[in-house]
Amino acid sequence: MEHAPLLARDVPNLAAIVHRRKLREVWGDLKMAGHPARMRSLVGRMRCTVEKEWVVMKFASILAAGMLLLLSASGAVAQTDCKKLVPPSPWGPNDQTGATNRVTPAVTKAAAAEIQEGKVVPMSYPLVDGVPLFGTRFTKTILTATSLAPGASFGENELTYMEDTWLSQSHVGTHLDGLGHIGRKDCYFNQIAMGKYITQNNMTKLGLEHLKSFATRGVLIDVVKVLQQSGKFKGNSACKKPCVDKGTVLTSADLQAGLKMYNVTLREGDIVIIHTGWGDLFEQFPAQNATYNSGEPGIGKDAAKWLADQKVVAVGSDTWAVEVIPGEDPKEAFIVHNMLITDAGIHIIENVRTDLMAAEAARTNRATFFFNMTVPRAVGMTGNFVGIDGIR
Repeated sequence: MEHAPLLARDVPNLAAIVHRRKLREVWGDLKMAGHPARMRSLVGRMRCTVEKEWVVMKFASILAAGMLLLLSASGAVAQTDCKKLVPPSPWGPNDQTGATNRVTPAVTKAAAAEIQEGKVVPMSYPLVDGVPLFGTRFTKTILTATSLAPGASFGENELTYMEDTWLSQSHVGTHLDGLGHIGRKDCYFNQIAMGKYITQNNMTKLGLEHLKSFATRGVLIDVVKVLQQSGKFKGNSACKKPCVDKGTVLTSADLQAGLKMYNVTLREGDIVIIHTGWGDLFEQFPAQNATYNSGEPGIGKDAAKWLADQKVVAVGSDTWAVEVIPGEDPKEAFIVHNMLITDAGIHIIENVRTDLMAAEAARTNRATFFFNMTVPRAVGMTGNFVGIDGIR
């Protein structure tokens, strides 16, 4: 089978490209495994396959890193004056934390007052194969070890166990975009010239290990209700519940109307979660994956600037990019990501489950809650899966 030739633009994704082409053979073996008794014979093969795959991935990563170094040495990766492209962090020249600096003990203590019922509302989707993924991202789980086969248990108590391998990129499902995820040319948050701080495995600056807490007040903004009440609502027939259609630009006026609906004033250190209803398509996976990925409603540049001015910590939504797709200007690519992450150090949380909290807000006429999010602080990573509970 012939594959398309690799181009220069493919270099950063070379390992993933090789990985996807190679692993197709593995999935066939897994489908044939069937009964647990047959898994024992497959375990050794799978271990060998995974080890071989690791070698392939490692080689591809080294090759990609080497090509990047060659490109850099030849001047293909330009060294930019980042002071001209990105503003400095308000927390100083050494800051790698960004807006999570705003979550002080006082902010967390004040947010705890939102816990009035003790009700926990799930706000992240389960991680499972088949959900919509952006671009060439991938995720796959494999049950790689089992001791259920006859004679495979341990000890007099006949202990058995299961283990699995999870092959996935970090920006899938409900996830956080870190400060090292998005830049302007080679300039990232706090004027960091990122080309100096990347290895074949990770970044040596702006990784998730520098994050502080997200234990703060969450504020839900229901733009479905806002647009319905204003007569500007345009939905999508693929949604089973009301959803704002793709390409709908959410303005600062829309967000402020959503706050006014529940008599909320944003405070420094808040996390804003926007309910568009688009997540209904995510829940219909895989049937509506193409529709979900074809675009989305989201905030535009006006709303992004307004949110940054409110000094929030993060902005999330039930969409795959938070910002409107297609964008307002076809010449710009994910400009809201630049405005929030690169310029303001404000994190973006994508694919948030918002419908349950929107229902709670409507039931109680209260759109604020304690935002409880766990983020595995993987060293040098650009983002990661998150678990979110809204506690009321």
